[in-house]
Amino acid sequence: MALTEGWKVWAKGVAYGMETGVISVPAALMIHYRKLGLSDTEVMLLLQLIVYKQTEQNDFPSIDQLEERMGGAPGEVSSVIQRLMKDHFISIDVELDEQTGIQFESYNLTGMYERLAHCITEERSAMRQRTSQREREIAAVQQEVNERNLFVIFEKEFARPLSPMECETISGWVDQDGYPEDLILLALKEAVFAGKVHFRYIDRILLEWSRNRVQTVEDAKAYAQKFRSMGR
Repeated sequence: MALTEGWKVWAKGVAYGMETGVISVPAALMIHYRKLGLSDTEVMLLLQLIVYKQTEQNDFPSIDQLEERMGGAPGEVSSVIQRLMKDHFISIDVELDEQTGIQFESYNLTGMYERLAHCITEERSAMRQRTSQREREIAAVQQEVNERNLFVIFEKEFARPLSPMECETISGWVDQDGYPEDLILLALKEAVFAGKVHFRYIDRILLEWSRNRVQTVEDAKAYAQKFRSMGR
């Protein structure tokens, strides 16, 4: 049917109103409703309650009003509301107007928001655990790479392959004693300068530093400077 100019103008106004008239819907509801066990019909009813509340200031639309908008078989809306109340997604608040003495009811959606918040919290917690696990795996790989680098550097300075016991000694310095890699390398450097390139001497250097609270390369340099000053 062709529209008159007046109806065309009216239709444009309606289209503009639909385009600009929006409601605030929690994105989490659309993203997580399957995870919460909600059906499409249950979500649609929740959305209708939100629409009534936000655009029409109607906190307690009747069953007839909801059925008119949602369609479906007779009694279906009532069944959906009962399911949502049973699963604590919605509740019905009863309040009394003190001025008029009239009792009125309203749908309370707090349960839905709490369930969504719990779902988001669980998801972020799981994501954080996965991230932490990944970080631990990366750290373990990095530590392995560092230890291998230590082995390579020691073999280069010793000009020979390391024995299994020597490899175990280096691993013990890192894993059991907790010596930083750069401190171990500095102890190796000190041994090379002293012309005593053997593990017992390096271990004595690290043990002496540990007893004197030397934990970093800077601490070791300060300790060496102090030791030289005392020897003068």
